[in-house]
Amino acid sequence: MEKKKSLACGIIGAGSWGTAVAALLAKKGVKVILWARRGELAEEINKNRRNPDYLSEISLPPGIQATDRKELLSEASFIILAVPSHAVRQTITSFREIVKEKGILSLVKGLEEKSGLRVTEIVQEEIGKDVKIAVLSGPNHAEEVIREIPSATVIASKDEEFARELQELLITSYFRVYTNPDIVGVELAGATKNVMAIAAGISDGLGYGDNTKASLMTRGLAEMMRLGVSFGASPFTYLGLSGVGDLIATCTSRHSRNRYVGEEIGKGRKPSEVVKGMKMVAEGVRTTLAVRKLALKKKIPMPITEEVYSILYEGKDPRESVLELMLRAPKPETPNFLSK
Repeated sequence: MEKKKSLACGIIGAGSWGTAVAALLAKKGVKVILWARRGELAEEINKNRRNPDYLSEISLPPGIQATDRKELLSEASFIILAVPSHAVRQTITSFREIVKEKGILSLVKGLEEKSGLRVTEIVQEEIGKDVKIAVLSGPNHAEEVIREIPSATVIASKDEEFARELQELLITSYFRVYTNPDIVGVELAGATKNVMAIAAGISDGLGYGDNTKASLMTRGLAEMMRLGVSFGASPFTYLGLSGVGDLIATCTSRHSRNRYVGEEIGKGRKPSEVVKGMKMVAEGVRTTLAVRKLALKKKIPMPITEEVYSILYEGKDPRESVLELMLRAPKPETPNFLSK
């Protein structure tokens, strides 16, 4: 990768996270080309230095050029992908000729609904196995990062040099970046924790307490680890920022979209009604379908995921789900943490 001063970064997706990372890079002197799906949004960002749809109260630094013209991304040295998981395949296909020779950093935390594929797998299918790709994940709410509130994250890639280059590019006094070669674990952890956040939100909505949420998060982490290990991930990844770190943030934060969805369901609202009323995407709703399919295929027991699925897609009463989870057959916690 070129030295920072000569870098131009293309960010596909002008949502909250794409906007926050654009601001971070621009403050470091990187030219940012921020692609927005709608021309009027790009025009508004350029005119007023604010994103009217996301993080609208924050003034954006110079150095960010918003556009809806795909061809302008050809100027970029590398690409950051910041779109919802259900839009990844269509997006990467439409940008194929522009991004195929560039390094790609994915900010996406989700799985493809029908196939269960990770984002890096989708990109490799559409562009080629040799594409240089990395994933960024961790407890990183855009609302806090853009305000320079201290945060930490992890960048995973099989290409160690690429990961280190991105680490150096993104690290700041308020955004600490680590690297990890376990791209499978980092991606799966980032996706599956959203399912657990919905469960935590349901607990909040039902009026349960700290004991309940802590128990859900701990046993949810066990489910996440079991699934990840079955695909070759390291269990230690789940004890890091993309695992337990992100799980804590998304299950407890007022910024968490997935926790919000669960909370509203716990209060008695229908899932479809909650999702329809949201401006931003709660990845866990679609990811629950993909995670459940993977678990069934691998014969991995994921009881919390199964109950979240039943609540979201079969109309099950959340209190009935809690009762069934509590009355499962007794078993030891260890050494079967990863197998039962």
